Amino acid sequence: MLKEHGYPADHIVTMAYDDIASSSQNPVKGNVINHVDGPNVYPGSDAIDYKGSQVTPANFLKVLQGDKLAMKGIGSGKVIESTSEDKVFVFFSDHGAPGIIAFPSGGYLHASDLIAALKKMNDNQQYKEMVLYIEACESGSMFSGLLPENTKIYATTRATPLSPAGLAIGMLPAMPTWVTPTPLTSLRIPTRPT
Repeated sequence: MLKEHGYPADHIVTMAYDDIASSSQNPVKGNVINHVDGPNVYPGSDAIDYKGSQVTPANFLKVLQGDKLAMKGIGSGKVIESTSEDKVFVFFSDHGAPGIIAFPSGGYLHASDLIAALKKMNDNQQYKEMVLYIEACESGSMFSGLLPENTKIYATTRATPLSPAGLAIGMLPAMPTWVTPTPLTSLRIPTRPT
């Protein structure tokens, strides 16, 4: 979706376990369909910078903080090479619990480690503004009372610090409407909820 709206591929880093398209339970092999009658949203395995056992909390923090040397020889090696003039957007979707978000490999990312990385990025002027969206149960606990107000970081989460991410029995997880690609989506025009 970002590429379709003019963002260059070298400005996008993708981490995904990459097990859906080839899963024996996937009725449409080689594709990922995120809603009924939806398009194939799978970019192909080659478009994913870090996959499988490379998707760890440690690697996530290294990529986020632009530690190119630490990521050399791992996946594509691509990191976020942002400056004080760049706006950074991070989308994360997986499981969570109070004070942690889960990764497919390498365990959990603790709120304290994420906040420390964000503070370091702020101190090093590695962004102009940053938006983080975390879709996970209890994801609000990653920022609530922890994120300093003077960092120009806007964090939004799918759940409060002590609530599930909103799934109920019989419901299927789905991408938030604003993340789902549509012909009317504009990433350059601010929107307001109606």
